[in-house]
Amino acid sequence: MWLKPEEVLLKNALKLWVTQKSSCYFILQRRRGHGEGGGRLTGRLVGALDAVLDSNARVAPFRILLQVPGSQVYSPIACGELLSGSDVYWAIATGATLEEINQHWDWLEQNLLHTLSVFDNKDDIASFVKGKVKALIAEETSSRLAEQEEEPEKFREALVKFEARFNFPEAEKLVTYYSCCCWKGRVPRQGWLYLSINHLCFYSFFLGKELKLVVPWVDIQKLERTSNVFLTDTIRITTQNKERDFSMFLNLDEVFKIMEQLADVTLRRLLDNEVFDLDPDLQEPSQITKRDLEARAQNEFFRAFFRLPRQERLHAVVDCSLWTPFSRCHTVGRMFASDRYVCFASKEDGCCNVILPLREVVSIEKMEDTSLLPNPIIISIRSKMAFQFIELKDRESLVEGLLVRLKQVHANRPVHYDTSQDEDMTSPVFHSTSMCSDHKFGDLEMVSSQNSEESDKEKSPRLHPEALISVFQQAGSQSPDSRMSREQIKISLWNDHFVEYGRTVCMFRTEKIRKLVAMGIPESLRGKLWLLFSDAVTDLASHPGYYGNLVEESMGKCCLVTEEIERDLHRSLPEHPAFQNETGIAALRRVLTAYAHRNPKIGYCQSMNILTSVLLLYAKEEEAFWLLVAVCERMLPDYFNHRVIGAQVDQSVFEELIKEHLPELAEHMNDLSALASISLSWFLTLFLSIMPLESAVSVVDCFFYDGIKAIFQLGLAVLEANAQGLCSSKDDGQALMVLSRFLDHVKNEDSPGPPIGSHHAFFADDQEPYPGTDIADLIRDSYEKFGDQSVEQIEHLRCKHRIRVLQGHEDTTKQNVLRVVIPEVSILPEDLEELYDLFKREHMMSCYWEQPRPMAPRHDPSRPYAEQYRIDARQFAHLFQLVSPWTCGAHTEILAERTFRLLDDNMDHLIEFKAFVSCLDVMYNGEMNEKIKLLYRLHIPPALTENDRDSQSPLKNPLLSTSRPLVFGKSNGDATDYQKQLKQMIKDLAKEKDKTEKELPKMSQREFIQFCKTLYSMFHEDPEENDLYQAIATVTTLLLQIGEVGQRSSSSGSCSQECGEELQASALFPEQDSVFADASPGRTTQDSQTFPEEAEGDWTVSLEHILASLLTEQSLVNFFEKPLDIKSKLENAKINQYSLKTLEMSRQSQPELKLGNL
Repeated sequence: MWLKPEEVLLKNALKLWVTQKSSCYFILQRRRGHGEGGGRLTGRLVGALDAVLDSNARVAPFRILLQVPGSQVYSPIACGELLSGSDVYWAIATGATLEEINQHWDWLEQNLLHTLSVFDNKDDIASFVKGKVKALIAEETSSRLAEQEEEPEKFREALVKFEARFNFPEAEKLVTYYSCCCWKGRVPRQGWLYLSINHLCFYSFFLGKELKLVVPWVDIQKLERTSNVFLTDTIRITTQNKERDFSMFLNLDEVFKIMEQLADVTLRRLLDNEVFDLDPDLQEPSQITKRDLEARAQNEFFRAFFRLPRQERLHAVVDCSLWTPFSRCHTVGRMFASDRYVCFASKEDGCCNVILPLREVVSIEKMEDTSLLPNPIIISIRSKMAFQFIELKDRESLVEGLLVRLKQVHANRPVHYDTSQDEDMTSPVFHSTSMCSDHKFGDLEMVSSQNSEESDKEKSPRLHPEALISVFQQAGSQSPDSRMSREQIKISLWNDHFVEYGRTVCMFRTEKIRKLVAMGIPESLRGKLWLLFSDAVTDLASHPGYYGNLVEESMGKCCLVTEEIERDLHRSLPEHPAFQNETGIAALRRVLTAYAHRNPKIGYCQSMNILTSVLLLYAKEEEAFWLLVAVCERMLPDYFNHRVIGAQVDQSVFEELIKEHLPELAEHMNDLSALASISLSWFLTLFLSIMPLESAVSVVDCFFYDGIKAIFQLGLAVLEANAQGLCSSKDDGQALMVLSRFLDHVKNEDSPGPPIGSHHAFFADDQEPYPGTDIADLIRDSYEKFGDQSVEQIEHLRCKHRIRVLQGHEDTTKQNVLRVVIPEVSILPEDLEELYDLFKREHMMSCYWEQPRPMAPRHDPSRPYAEQYRIDARQFAHLFQLVSPWTCGAHTEILAERTFRLLDDNMDHLIEFKAFVSCLDVMYNGEMNEKIKLLYRLHIPPALTENDRDSQSPLKNPLLSTSRPLVFGKSNGDATDYQKQLKQMIKDLAKEKDKTEKELPKMSQREFIQFCKTLYSMFHEDPEENDLYQAIATVTTLLLQIGEVGQRSSSSGSCSQECGEELQASALFPEQDSVFADASPGRTTQDSQTFPEEAEGDWTVSLEHILASLLTEQSLVNFFEKPLDIKSKLENAKINQYSLKTLEMSRQSQPELKLGNL
């Protein structure tokens, strides 16, 4: 194990050690006498010497030394013993066995050996190695503590450091932390990697330099394991502009899995919440732990491997052995116990798998423990089979949990089964009667009394009682004798298999059954076996009457989904006679409409009609419905929704598999996305839309048994068969023709019926004969050449590529929003991109740390691009403070509120990016009249409201100057002359005014005062502050006089001149930090009461008055027309956005703490 570095100096220590391995920096040594066949005497002498030198501990027999070239300093890195001699050493780790010390040596070679060459200073090398080993020791200690208790002291220490170093709000939960190196160019920085619920953070303080790195999970575009010239294994994080490599982890596999889970959960929670449902343990992000993420990874694998419902939660995974009667031995594997299932998977992939739904289980019993059968249990099922498991650890608690869940399952879904007759193994494989009778699978039948079924029959709509293919056959469709004999041979083989391996959903699933499936399932058994392989039979038996009720509720309702269904009904297998009449069309309509009613998140998606049509051919209507449920919700997750994310992820996985298995084809076709676009329909319709039906159903057979793996490997087989034609193709269109021609000529020699014409055939009028390919040969090739992909590998690839696909959608959204906005504003495109990132990050930060508010819905990818990200008033205020050039000190927040109300046209309390940028564009790039107009609009309704917190009364806060009193006294003659000039300027402006533009309402006295306060606030701390104050004072005086002139002309009962002068004084000096102070607050109430309401309403000025007055002062013109730099604002915003949010949240938490203390 690694030891804390300790410098020692002992004489002649090297004579006691023998060098085993060496490199330019490291030396592996063995204690002299240890492991020597003929050196027993030497070993005893050295042992005696050890006892004399160190009586407290036996010396470790192996060690590793660090030797810095050109130095006499050696450092034992993996020894655990102090050395003798005049040289200086560092004791760092021990090795009790050769295997243990070799593990340390290998780790050093892989992670440190090539790294040390980048250092120029020898002291830096020693410091780096010692620091790295100390970090490894700390990580080993924390790992051991974490195993013993939930919140170890080390984790609490790490949490304190995390909070102090990164200053996140309390809601940012630390999940785990690791010691590692972050590469900056060719130089590694040793430090600590902190993984929290929303961020990946790295901190390093090395050689006097501090490095902090914060990467939100939603910014990560690629997460992968890779290697560089120095290290064989690193974790690479790719964001929009940078790649960062992390290495030298104690356990890189564990770190990568945790990072992968965190990235997947966070991205799907924030970017893919259209259909993504989190596990119950992950619903509250602030409660996520490392253990929860590990459990989620195990749950995901379990559900994918056995293709079980998403709601299924794993309770126990135990190593065991299962008695397999067909091999007459116990098969080693693992048992998986979940809410409603007990499953078994052999250690050898594909050897034997078993799925036992608890509703099929009759009893779970413990047997006597013997030497031959240690810790055995017997699980008995309804079809008179029993499964014997042995070598179960902690058998008592396992059985107890199974019995509790078994009782719960039977209490929730009581099952009645028929014992009046035994099943005859030579009879047809599955019993089925008319539509209204019970569905039996083995001895299991759907629950309900006959009377209740008859009453349901009368109430429920009439469903089609049998598979359509048994009723609708093409005219003259008698098959040749040879084909019928092949079908009979297949049935005989399946019957033999059922006798030996079981015939229910609980059958032993082995390599033998996979070979039978690859040969093609007999048509008479196809629908029933699809039900068993997909476990749709359990859903069917667990929900009696469910489908009939759905049909009754959904039929007759008209909506967008039903219109789409109606449009596609007659496009579903139009070449088949079953869908050339109303019987098949009506059944298809009922199934699709019922499913849309069951799952409105999916509703109806194109390609569902083709799949459902084929299901109806081979299964009864209700069975077809549950098969569709299994495909859409379990076997092809996220395929059938608004963005078909699942299908796109699998397309991306398929591209990687092409590069791995068909490198020559991948090299020839530089852009594999063309192949992916061609193969999308392969995945969405399981080859049903591009292959003749009699061939494609064999593909569906393999899909129901092996899941998506069957489609991946068949797709690779198709590409390999056409590799030569694809490599010689000149463009995408020619590649499409090559593949389409091949797939259209895939035939099924064993099909009992005649070939059915394909409406998708590209080459129906071929002049030249095209050689056909038998589907059985194609499937066999796919298993032999590409069948080595495991479920675990596919799920890992899906997780990896889901990040890329989701970020691709985010980039598409961003580009579409910018494409609309760029022509309408003057802000540079690169600055618009920065603004979009700030806008999106502001939305995300609220999702990170705040409880969801009704005003601020989460990201909704189903909305139009421009509406996917929207912000509320609080988020807008943060951005306004960060990027607006109109900073007004304490008044900024009030101005932000008014701006938000102005931009919120539809009054939904949310604004989009386009409105936000349009406002900023005026502030930065607008002409003076545009800026003044915007300011004017910010001080009239709807931006300024009666309840505005700064404008309840015009004289609520008299703003009289205490430092620079101004005199406004002017002769009447001067005032009159000035007004004549202003009137002429207003006339000139009116001529230039766009007649089509809607005239803005005039500004009242109360609104004008707020307008003046804003201007004074904007001028604060400006280099020309004094000149601006003098200029605005002059302009305010003029505007007050203009307003009074209008007031006198419109009303003879105006207020006195004295009141007007007081109003002028209050308006001229708004409150601004220490420059302006409140004066005589007692007088405020009295003065405000002297103003009649109607007098205030009569005092008005217009936008033209204000603009003309401002143009008279050159300093004001210069202020509004000076160029403004948005780039510096954006740089500061990127740096300060997080700290501003943290500050706000800490302020919010302080009142809560005070209330709590009270």
